[in-house]
Amino acid sequence: MKNNKYQAIYQQLVMKIEKQDFVAGSKLPSEHDLMELFDTSRETVRKALNQLAQNGYIQKVRGKGSIVLARDKFDFPISGLVSFKELAEKMGRPWQTVVHELESVVDSSDLESKLGESELWKVVRSRRVDDESIILDKDYFIKSQVPYLDQDICKNSIYNYLESEQGLQIAFADKEVTVEEATDEDRQLLDLNGLTHVVVVKSIVHLDDASPFQYTESRHRLDKFRFVDFARRMK
Repeated sequence: MKNNKYQAIYQQLVMKIEKQDFVAGSKLPSEHDLMELFDTSRETVRKALNQLAQNGYIQKVRGKGSIVLARDKFDFPISGLVSFKELAEKMGRPWQTVVHELESVVDSSDLESKLGESELWKVVRSRRVDDESIILDKDYFIKSQVPYLDQDICKNSIYNYLESEQGLQIAFADKEVTVEEATDEDRQLLDLNGLTHVVVVKSIVHLDDASPFQYTESRHRLDKFRFVDFARRMK
């Protein structure tokens, strides 16, 4: 029951931040005030605040309280392998996937050299957050590794399906990040709002036996994302 309580408090505070009841730079009510407001314990309030901090909504400053952070960009982990559904749910934002293409293709050009096989699934999806299309994903999966896909799987989470129902172990990816001029397809399927360029993340994704099974080209609205990584100096 406690878990449900702190999650409910977290969601209510997220809604207030999203509606700008608490604007960037302002302070949330104190822990004591939140305890009274939600009729709950300090431990439950702290768990909700910790989740807000972990998901980038607030910064907890000793002696000052919980400061609301600007939320105009999403943190996208370059070195991680995170599905769109996982990213959106972590951020606590309303999301939707729209499937534009799902078809079986035979590719004998560049993709075959990248993946080693020519019989592929082609999946084109736009990703909507807060009622705006901000990502266009173009994915190709090797059919011998992924024998079945349908619209429902593609709308929900292909990675969840592959890992939980097909038992595949997705391990690592080789990634390349560039900024490119928006294409006609970008302008058609993304809400670019006049922007002329997109951030493109191209990846070859491998299973735990090091075999490639997916090539993806993920095209992001550049004003909506901050691409982050953790780097350690090595001597």
